[in-house]
Amino acid sequence: MTVLEVFGEAPVEEPAPAVIELAALTRAFPGDPPVEALHAADLRIERGEYVSIIGPSGSGKSTLLHILGLLDRPTSGEYLLDGVPTGTASERERSALRGGRIGFVFQAFHLLPHRSVLDNVMLATLYSGVPRAERRDRALEALDRVHLSHRTGFLPTVLSGGERQRVAVARAVVASPRVLLADEPTGNLDTTNSAGVLDLFDELHADGLTLVVITHDPAVSARAQRRVRISDGTLTELA
Repeated sequence: MTVLEVFGEAPVEEPAPAVIELAALTRAFPGDPPVEALHAADLRIERGEYVSIIGPSGSGKSTLLHILGLLDRPTSGEYLLDGVPTGTASERERSALRGGRIGFVFQAFHLLPHRSVLDNVMLATLYSGVPRAERRDRALEALDRVHLSHRTGFLPTVLSGGERQRVAVARAVVASPRVLLADEPTGNLDTTNSAGVLDLFDELHADGLTLVVITHDPAVSARAQRRVRISDGTLTELA
């Protein structure tokens, strides 16, 4: 029992760490002169937020995505993922963080064409620590969450683009990640299917999932709760 509890006062709970926190983060690439793709970036994303990062080609979006996804390391500064410092983590530790705490959705769906929808989602559990006995049920739950329970036995090749992206979302959320990183998630979709995927993101956000959507499309960016612009490697919060 603590001193505060002895005197009838409840201990003060520590606030939950931000899911993503960047502090003076830079990324430079060798050259003459060196190319600085990110300039002293500061960004804090709390649990349950829906944030879009918008910028044109060459603005630093891909560099930022690779760092947020632990696919690259910053040149300087710090990146904390769910309160865990990642700068000095080993590649094995970074791989474990990436597999257990980050879900990815890309413009290209990256589905295995000769494996069923269910198999594609189950395969993602192999790298994220989901116990073998739970993998099928977790995959079925994820597919139900994206409204594809009626497509579990289908091959991706017979699905529409919107359905394939929903499978990719199910694969990304099957391990209950802390954050979903989406890179141009509607880039290969028509207007109708784009709207369906963005409606799904709204549902996931309403369920409490943290979303970070990287895009060049103002209409996609506008769906987010917060908007951040990246231009020439500099982050600016938008009203």
